[in-house]
Amino acid sequence: MEKRIYPDPIPVVSTPDAFSRRSFTDPVEAVRQLKTLYENRTAFLRDSFNSLASGDDQHRRFRAYYPEVRMTTSSYAHIDSRLAYGHVAGPGEYSTTITRPDLFENYLIEQLGLLMRNHGVPITIGDSETPIPLHFAFLEGTYVDGDIAEVIQRPLRDLFDVPDLNTTDDHISNGTYEPVPGEPLPLGPFTAQRIDYSLHRLAHYTATTPNHFQNFVLFTNYQFYIDEFCSVARNLMADGGGGYEAFVEPGNIITPAGSSHPEGGATPIRMPQMPAYHLKKPGNNGITMVNIGVGPSNAKTITDHIAVLRPHVWLMLGHCAGLRTSQALGDYVLAHAYVREDHVLDDDLPVWVPIPALAEVQVALEEAVAEVTGLSGYDLKRIMRTGTVATIDNRNWELRDQRGPVQRLSQSRAIALDMESATIAANGFRFRVPYGTLLCVSDKPLHGELKLPGMATEFYKRQVAQHLTIGLRALEKLGQMPSERLHSRKLRSFSETAFL
Repeated sequence: MEKRIYPDPIPVVSTPDAFSRRSFTDPVEAVRQLKTLYENRTAFLRDSFNSLASGDDQHRRFRAYYPEVRMTTSSYAHIDSRLAYGHVAGPGEYSTTITRPDLFENYLIEQLGLLMRNHGVPITIGDSETPIPLHFAFLEGTYVDGDIAEVIQRPLRDLFDVPDLNTTDDHISNGTYEPVPGEPLPLGPFTAQRIDYSLHRLAHYTATTPNHFQNFVLFTNYQFYIDEFCSVARNLMADGGGGYEAFVEPGNIITPAGSSHPEGGATPIRMPQMPAYHLKKPGNNGITMVNIGVGPSNAKTITDHIAVLRPHVWLMLGHCAGLRTSQALGDYVLAHAYVREDHVLDDDLPVWVPIPALAEVQVALEEAVAEVTGLSGYDLKRIMRTGTVATIDNRNWELRDQRGPVQRLSQSRAIALDMESATIAANGFRFRVPYGTLLCVSDKPLHGELKLPGMATEFYKRQVAQHLTIGLRALEKLGQMPSERLHSRKLRSFSETAFL
């Protein structure tokens, strides 16, 4: 193989024209400046890459920086104690890097507006000191031909900044961030590069672009629920939308309200690992449903990435093993506590951290079960139990010595067992995203009640539609609640970021 000889290190760094740092007292104007700055910086990187691909001089390095939001306050402001976010803990300087202000426009306007109102100080916009990796500067859907590598003779890292995993982490969200003396404290839970990383992963795992994701999210571990969701969504679109404006399927296939015919996009040659479907409303206040498959690894992966979009709530709807003799196949389980034996979050969230039930979510789920089934009060207890759900990482735990697992399940007072719910709830707690779980008992392995093929088919036909309807009803209820009530103070630590 021919060895390439590169010239001496590149001495010149080319950057876009400087922007003067500006202060703003209007959040709309501030976000407009962020959009202008971000587009200018990413366009510079795209244009520079295209010029090199066309054979231009390769003796320069190209660099542009993420925009930055900065705020300084010198007093302890008197903040409404009911607010979970929108204010900083004390005097000091705070900042965060910003990416995709077009995607996060409404979110940024809200967060900056709260800071300006609660602290009475301006927000400063300018360049940060964090370079934008070239990979994150391309527009969504951009295809880069592999032949370009033959035109550009130097390694890409010589010419552009590339993703740096050493600075792409969750220390802020995990509560382990230690600021360097003299540096500003973080305003947001994620840095720009961490967000960009997840936005790219979302498109890969779900085959839909991040702009389609909605603020209310359902996760399931069975395709049956997705099939039912698609049927409900298509009927809604054909009947005018029912308040929703479009239905989006993998491949970004869009069916607008009032139509039965999809527009644009293309069905993926192969379905992605965790396909996502979106019933869209204005302001992203519709419902996204994701089939995460079976297992805690997928549950952690997808919630790691959806969290950067700052959804208002996510719920787990799926099947579980019932652990009590009093339960019947088809009964519901409303989780109010979790036994975490999934292990995928042990390094980020110690198992001794309790995962509390959130009253707003619990009430919405219980009311939805009552409304859809027509049962209430004491009668509702016949088909639904509230209790502890255990999540494990071994699907075939029954094949091992059962004395240990069964004893732990009994001591924990668990009423159901699955492989995803505790992971989703724990990552919701970790990322300050309200969470909840409503499961359906599909078998009872401790009591010899396993589904036979025919039984399973009838069970799914009967139960999935009702279960999904309950989940949708619960999210609609939560969607009517002001976000400042839904985002509970239970999820905030001693010293929190101002941004939600």
